[in-house]
Amino acid sequence: MSQFTSLEMCAGAGGQALGLEMAGFGHSALIELEPPACATLRLNRPEWNVIEGDLREFDSRPYQGVDLVAGGVPCPPFSKAGKQLGADDERDLFPEALRIVDECRPQAVMLENVRGLLDAVFDDYRDNINKQLKKLGYEPGWRLLHASDFGVSQLRPRVVFVGIRKDLASGFSWPEPEPTPPPTIGELLHDLMQADGWLGADEWREKANAIGPTLVGGSKKHGGPDLGPTRAKKAWAALSVDGMGIWDEPPPRDFVGMPRLTPRMAARIQGFPDEWKFFGRKTATYRQIGNAFPPPVAAAVARQIHSALSVKRTFKVA
Repeated sequence: MSQFTSLEMCAGAGGQALGLEMAGFGHSALIELEPPACATLRLNRPEWNVIEGDLREFDSRPYQGVDLVAGGVPCPPFSKAGKQLGADDERDLFPEALRIVDECRPQAVMLENVRGLLDAVFDDYRDNINKQLKKLGYEPGWRLLHASDFGVSQLRPRVVFVGIRKDLASGFSWPEPEPTPPPTIGELLHDLMQADGWLGADEWREKANAIGPTLVGGSKKHGGPDLGPTRAKKAWAALSVDGMGIWDEPPPRDFVGMPRLTPRMAARIQGFPDEWKFFGRKTATYRQIGNAFPPPVAAAVARQIHSALSVKRTFKVA
């Protein structure tokens, strides 16, 4: 049994939940709206308490006493790819996150979002979140983290918010980047690219000699899966990857040209272990993967939170 428990909002396909598990947190409940993502969570962890529904309708009072409230609330209100409406965007769920923290009063809070949330246009928005959490007894902090600093083969900058109860805050510090750089895309995916005997896999590995740009999950409003806007597709092409779509299978033996990624390749780029399965067809699967918080990054932050909470727990036992 885990020493500490978590309540996760907007759990998605389990990137953050898996990272919390890696850091030693158990899961009291995971709330997620999208049926395919809920199916993915249940497929991999049947024992988890997955609650399928709207966060706005979730009553968290039965979970009072949980140690950590975590989640990745929707990013469109703050994304540079959107209109950056912030609090005026109906998809802004930060108020719901604050409500749940108020109801549960955990020892710590951990939220992740897009880097746009640190833009000057949202200074007042962040200040308001800080003020509300300070009133609830937490010491808040924001940090821009790059996934590539924690073993993930893509840059993927994400804003992480951590709030620690004031009596525990001195025990928390942000994770330090790993000293060893992550593998290149070629090194990371070579075995998957040659899984069906592709004769060009070795040559491709040498061309794909850097980490990848940020994977994107796309939205329901657009068509099938691809690797993002024109700029992102050009960056993938520089690594000899065709970003116009996703393949179901790796390239065949005699394939000539730039290969596309499969969902399993994308999942590995995102930091998921190969044994983590995804429910749904290609488009639904890729959206789950592309929108996930890389598990190694979530684990790095969660371990620091776990350490801060352990100081208090050890003191109580002594």
